[in-house]
Amino acid sequence: MALIPNEIADADNVLYNIYMKRKITDKKRKKNKRPRPISYGFAISPLDGRYKDNVKDLGPIFSEYGLMKYRFAIEVKYFLALAKTGVMPRKISQKENELLNSMIRKFSTKDFTQIKKIEKTTNHDVKAVEYFLKDEMKNTSFSDRLGYTHLGRTSEDINNLSYALMLRDGIKIIKAKYKEAEKTISKLAKENKKTPMLALTHGQPASPTTFGWEMNVFAERLRYGIKALDEFKLKVKLNGATGGDNALHTAYPRINWRKFANDFILGLNEKDSVKFVNNPFTTQIESHDTYRELFDIIRGLNLVLIDFSKDIWSYVSRGIIIQIPKAGEVGSSAMPQKINPINFENAEGNLGLANSLCEFFGRKLTVSRLQRDLSDSTVERNFGLVFGHVKIALVYILKGLGRVKVDKGTAKTELEKHWEIVSEAYQVILRSAGIPNGYELLKEFTRGKIVDKKAMHSFIEEIAKKYNLSKGAFDKLKKITPENYIGDRSF
Repeated sequence: MALIPNEIADADNVLYNIYMKRKITDKKRKKNKRPRPISYGFAISPLDGRYKDNVKDLGPIFSEYGLMKYRFAIEVKYFLALAKTGVMPRKISQKENELLNSMIRKFSTKDFTQIKKIEKTTNHDVKAVEYFLKDEMKNTSFSDRLGYTHLGRTSEDINNLSYALMLRDGIKIIKAKYKEAEKTISKLAKENKKTPMLALTHGQPASPTTFGWEMNVFAERLRYGIKALDEFKLKVKLNGATGGDNALHTAYPRINWRKFANDFILGLNEKDSVKFVNNPFTTQIESHDTYRELFDIIRGLNLVLIDFSKDIWSYVSRGIIIQIPKAGEVGSSAMPQKINPINFENAEGNLGLANSLCEFFGRKLTVSRLQRDLSDSTVERNFGLVFGHVKIALVYILKGLGRVKVDKGTAKTELEKHWEIVSEAYQVILRSAGIPNGYELLKEFTRGKIVDKKAMHSFIEEIAKKYNLSKGAFDKLKKITPENYIGDRSF
């Protein structure tokens, strides 16, 4: 059976033929039954295909390999912590401690492959990790203590802590990108702090702003979201099959297992990273309320960037932002003159995808039947999709910002066409000068109209004569222009 239809592009045809040829001729690989990397041209998700290079740093974190690596680390760390309680026949020496920690550091694709091989028999991924650890330990000085691996634990004890490590490492990557975007937008804001620009409210000309001010609004919103990410704490658990550590309390009643869990969890924390806190009050699974909080924070940051991307798109269409052409690139297959704002459109699409998943994770993972059902497991394996789409979006936003500049001339020309926007200032000054119907006078003169400088000044002169306006008020009105009527735009 063909993997793809006959009507395919030549490039895909070549990839397909190469793939099929290698699949048939690579007898050694076929004999060992080891999976081989498939060309990105056949990847189901663009994260593993078109955008693979953009998210390659996330692969070792959110992949099946990454999950097994984190599970193995938790199993080893738990074994070492358990040894300190005195439940084992003898203490662990410094040399033995270093041996186990080196296993974590040296975890390889070979180890991962062996775990997956064991899983084919167990049909249980966490148990496969436990058995792999025992196999690694059986020919060492730990051979007399193999029975203490995973002692008293349920799979979810290992899983929720493994996902905690996974999320922590993933957050480091996207937070760095969020910060880079904030820094770039802040720079754009400062460079255009005094660049006046027509504002549009309800899509209609409104009181002027500055381009720098608008950029700073987005930068400030990003700073707020990044601060929330910095302060976020993830709840995790280590309390057995239904939350009470029943087995360990029965076997070792003199040990304070809740304190043990708390100490173990705090020991996993790293400086300048997401902090883990113990949640002792759970069913078999941690309640995942902080998963919802985390993905809400990410979703909030993404909404800011969606808003930003849409505004940049609008500024491009108005000519206020110019996109710098790059030699060799094509904007349209039919219209050679075009430079489309594809970087920001790409970001908008990826952020929307990520946010759909963020919302689903929060809605799904905080609900579990009775003491637990397994429907969360397959969902958690997709955490990487959020981080992947966010990372791609941020890459393209930064790429887009690196290829734009503000056209101050266009911004000025646009302002000059709309003198009616200073009517807000006029009506306030008139009312402050003792003309109570100042608003109504301006409304009658400007509403629904495009008014130029000459017309506005003629209006002022008529009002000044009719209402005997003071020279001070008259001069104040005459000094106002669309360019200087920007209020306080300091930041």
